[in-house]
Amino acid sequence: MTPRKPGPLQGIMLLLPMTMAVMGVTVLTPIVPLLLAEFKDTPHHEYWVMGGILTMPSIWVMLFSPVAGWMADRFGRRNLLLAAMIVYAFVGTAPVFLQNLYAIVASRIAVGICESIVMTVSTTLICDYYAGRDRERWLAGQTALASVSALGIIYLGGELGAAFGWRGPFYLYLYSLPLALAVFASIWEPARGAAPADSAATDEVRTTGFPRRLLGICAITLLASISFYTVITKNGEALYSLGLTNAAAIGKLTMLASIGVPLGTFAYWKLSRLEIGWLLFIDFALVGGGFVLMGRATDTTAYTWGSFVNQIGCGLVLPTMLVWATRGLAYAIRGRVSGLWQASFAIGQFLSGMVVTFLSKQLGGLLPTLSVMGNAILGFAVIAAAAGAMWRTAHPPPLKIS
Repeated sequence: MTPRKPGPLQGIMLLLPMTMAVMGVTVLTPIVPLLLAEFKDTPHHEYWVMGGILTMPSIWVMLFSPVAGWMADRFGRRNLLLAAMIVYAFVGTAPVFLQNLYAIVASRIAVGICESIVMTVSTTLICDYYAGRDRERWLAGQTALASVSALGIIYLGGELGAAFGWRGPFYLYLYSLPLALAVFASIWEPARGAAPADSAATDEVRTTGFPRRLLGICAITLLASISFYTVITKNGEALYSLGLTNAAAIGKLTMLASIGVPLGTFAYWKLSRLEIGWLLFIDFALVGGGFVLMGRATDTTAYTWGSFVNQIGCGLVLPTMLVWATRGLAYAIRGRVSGLWQASFAIGQFLSGMVVTFLSKQLGGLLPTLSVMGNAILGFAVIAAAAGAMWRTAHPPPLKIS
């Protein structure tokens, strides 16, 4: 039987589930001040809100993504993805009906487990279906689509928060039910062990062992993820400190800043042929420079421009890391490698809430903390460029003999 060949429809259907992972945190960003006010009488409520309600899913994405990858390699992809999407709708909307803060945090743990499966299996299926430049474009498209969708999700979260209070945005989790139906109708289980249909046209080596580069890639991904989610999780607090108190207005400004992410991803499609050292230099120079501008802002307009620059850099660096991590993998390990990358990305989401909150208490506030982070990341950008130059010196390209 001739293998089924994936087309644009399958690619789109594998990109759309990634919006669920973004929704896990972005939909709540505009209502952070409302959550802090609602649970102000709970001991250590800042940590329970920021590290529990807002970013608790990320720690479970970190913990469960390697398991999700193993499950995808062992038991298959499609049914696992569909089950996670259906459960996600019910646990995501649970806080609408819950009164206890700790029960809400428990529901967020279940959201994180579902997110880990959705993110890992969607990425793995893209690697199953496509190869070469097609695979890299679809993988980079995950970042672009997730960030574009985040614009609408942030806006809707702000509007629902302004209209119905802190519970309103949780209704948006029901979106995964019609999406699961669309995935059911368009995605099939790939043949076990089969390479993508166009793999013969590429020069990739499909290794069956874990690539040695993965450890370094995951470490850089962690830094990129902290940077990306710091803007998402802390924009509400930062804008509030600059005098903006309306949840809908906070959502709109965060939405405007987030336009930088898809712009960065589109730029990646043009810059992806650069050597990795220069690519990382450009990525992190924008990320760090944006943080410095945010930290020095004295009004909401200047802050939003800084976060816009930062998000362009994040839109560049995230597909850089994902494509680098998943290049040249055999079917038998694609799920596990995707899961490990997703785990490193997720721990950055968790740390963005916890670590930045801690540093803010030590450094005199959120804005000074962002400035310090920006200077440190600018230093890393210089190191990346220097490391790339040293690598080129030690490993010059072969001479061409005419």
